[in-house]
Amino acid sequence: MEYRQFETLSGREIRLPIESRLYVDGAFKVSSETFETYSPSTGAKLADVSAAADSHVDAAVKGAKRASEEWREISIWDRRERVELVASSLEQSAEELTRLEVADNGSCISKLADDIQKASKSLRYFAGIATELKGETIPTEPGTVDFTKREPYGVVGAIIPFNHPAAFVARKLGPAVLAGNGIVIKPSEYTPLSALYIAHLLDGLDVFPDGLVNILPGGPETGEAVVTHPGVKMVSLVGSPHTGKTVMRNAAQNLSNLLLELGGKNPVVVFPDTDAETAADGIVDGMNLQWQGQSCGSASRLFLHSDIYESVLNEVVTRLESLTIGDPFEDETDIGAVVSGRQLEKVTSYVNDAVDRDARLLTGGAKPESLQSGNFFQPTVLEPPLGSSIATEETFGPVLSVFPWEDWETMIHNANDVDYGLTASVWTSNLDKAHRTVDRLEAGYIWVNNHSTHYLGAPFGGFGESGLGKTECLEELLEHTRLKNVNITLQG
Repeated sequence: MEYRQFETLSGREIRLPIESRLYVDGAFKVSSETFETYSPSTGAKLADVSAAADSHVDAAVKGAKRASEEWREISIWDRRERVELVASSLEQSAEELTRLEVADNGSCISKLADDIQKASKSLRYFAGIATELKGETIPTEPGTVDFTKREPYGVVGAIIPFNHPAAFVARKLGPAVLAGNGIVIKPSEYTPLSALYIAHLLDGLDVFPDGLVNILPGGPETGEAVVTHPGVKMVSLVGSPHTGKTVMRNAAQNLSNLLLELGGKNPVVVFPDTDAETAADGIVDGMNLQWQGQSCGSASRLFLHSDIYESVLNEVVTRLESLTIGDPFEDETDIGAVVSGRQLEKVTSYVNDAVDRDARLLTGGAKPESLQSGNFFQPTVLEPPLGSSIATEETFGPVLSVFPWEDWETMIHNANDVDYGLTASVWTSNLDKAHRTVDRLEAGYIWVNNHSTHYLGAPFGGFGESGLGKTECLEELLEHTRLKNVNITLQG
């Protein structure tokens, strides 16, 4: 690993730790092929990163398999202690890792600092519940005993996105290794540096057998090589529905177990008994603008009752227009940079297409005039037609589509009339309205009078094209094991 100087958008000089090599079977390796990674806020090149070839994937999977056989013989108590040492190492390196994350990802420093703390808490949470990896006894007949036991798959392949790079490394690593598996992690090609930095921490800690954790940067072809490798028995993905479907097709070759956390087009339903300012605060907070709306659970469709439509909408627009867009390294910045030029083009295209199709633009809709060099985009509010692309497809940017409603049944139909079903929120002081609406909304994680807060232990996951399985809970840990039944006939 080497240190390089980086100049922030506001002109500050920051020292960044850069690791650009692959981490394969307990050692850092260079590849003959590399790809460039750039800072979204300044456009500056950060590194030439080694791209994993098929041979690296094969070595990583074989190393993970060998290491898992050694690792599974270590007591669960010892595994817990070692994972907690990793959590402590993340906490001790939080300042340096956060700077690297901001440079590579473009989101606000305050929230990416929170991400590092969440990464550590996730590791400690799964370490704390690791002793729940237990089976049960089954009633049979006299002279026989029947019980189940949970065993690791051996090797887990994990593919993670760009929006929470370090946090997702920790979230994938924790349940996989605590269950006894080795893991091969493919980070996003847009944000590989924090994953490689964590590999550097693990290499220095020496708490895992060589090969147990592997970090393989690369493009989609690297992810495909991981998923289709016959030694990978489980695949855990956070990504888009398109990527999820591709992974499902590829994983079918080996009948690998799947855990898929995919996208969302998440509705916010506001009843007329809700205070306008309270609702506006919650809506803006739910847009996750500290990550430029690049979060699968972000509020992206607002269903506002017509009685309070104008008052709440005015408050939302006022709040959005008061936010500071700019250097993500500055504490006063509210909105940083979209992760890549490609992602910026996607968001811009959705908004321009909506306006061309007669959507009413209430605020935003373009790059700020003073920030033309980075991947910046104004927080945007639109009134598009129901059924339009921007109203039904995941934009993954700082964009909110707004719809008035009066009839409850019609609103429920429209809220559910998308392919996704990840999150939703309901805003009302009426308990009856809240429960009836929660019962009818097609989403796996629903807030009432909130939109964003996650609690470890509360299962997170969606319906439809939003994925398979639950994360952030005991179920995620259990998903990393296979169940074996043992039947014993007693003699004598």
